[in-house]
Amino acid sequence: MGGRIEDSHTDRVRSVVDDEVAPAKSAIAASWRRCVTLYGLDPDQRRPPEILTETQLHEARQEIEPLVRMAHASLDRLFAAVADLGCCVLLTNKDGVPVEQRGTSAEETIFRNWGLRLGAVWSEAREGTNGIGTCLAEGRALTIHRDQHFHTRNTGLSCTVAPIYDHEGRLAAALDVSGCRESLTEGLIGLVAVAVTDAARAIEALNFRQFFSDARILLSPDAERNSAALLAVDRHDLVIGATRSARLALGICDARIAAQLPASDLLADAGAEAELIEAERGAIRRALARANGNVSAAARLLGVSRATLHRKLNRLALSQTH
Repeated sequence: MGGRIEDSHTDRVRSVVDDEVAPAKSAIAASWRRCVTLYGLDPDQRRPPEILTETQLHEARQEIEPLVRMAHASLDRLFAAVADLGCCVLLTNKDGVPVEQRGTSAEETIFRNWGLRLGAVWSEAREGTNGIGTCLAEGRALTIHRDQHFHTRNTGLSCTVAPIYDHEGRLAAALDVSGCRESLTEGLIGLVAVAVTDAARAIEALNFRQFFSDARILLSPDAERNSAALLAVDRHDLVIGATRSARLALGICDARIAAQLPASDLLADAGAEAELIEAERGAIRRALARANGNVSAAARLLGVSRATLHRKLNRLALSQTH
């Protein structure tokens, strides 16, 4: 029976790969085509996942250590939501190597046998079509469910993954929820996908806020649809950073930021402009409070001249003390 299942999956993969039209219609078919033509993989390949040495794993983790620290609470919450489904949670680097994991001790052996463990290499080039590797290859959230995997030995897994982008909008990591229980139906996977995407965005936002901890953080106009669409603004109201979501929504790139991009140019609608004004008002109020109402001292805290601060106070209708 096992042999017939393997033959069936292998035949299906080869049939799809040979179909010139399929890759244009299906993301899975496109990935299977990459596995064969680009990576030279065989769906019947039996080699276990490559495992990094302790030193290599330590180096991989150190490269994204600030992001890993920011992710801890989100990983814990996500695992609490999916633990009863028999799933584990993995945070990987951009090469598809898990550097942080959440799971129950009772199922640790099961997941280790599947290769779902710290230090395993789950890149698409190594493991074929799989949640982690294909998510990173395509830079988007997705689920690879059972026989959508390229390798026959992985067809018992269901993996739902979302990419995580760093403070510069570059692909930095992936957040994965994987399980192998048959009770993990496509309906449940839909709910898991929402939780994974929300957790990934929360990690992006926390990491961004931490990196730009000395700046004012503004929500971009599409923030209601995407809580990770954030801008970092300096005391001159110039954009000094933007998350990937904000970059895509507002057409921001490194060159525009380097050219001293005013936040007001991006937040042109009335609601966003009001938010910018309110953020500026709040920053001045905090500086005045720290300076016990002394305008000169507050100006020094804000890094502007006393005259500039007076103009801002008048424009924003804020009271002046002395």
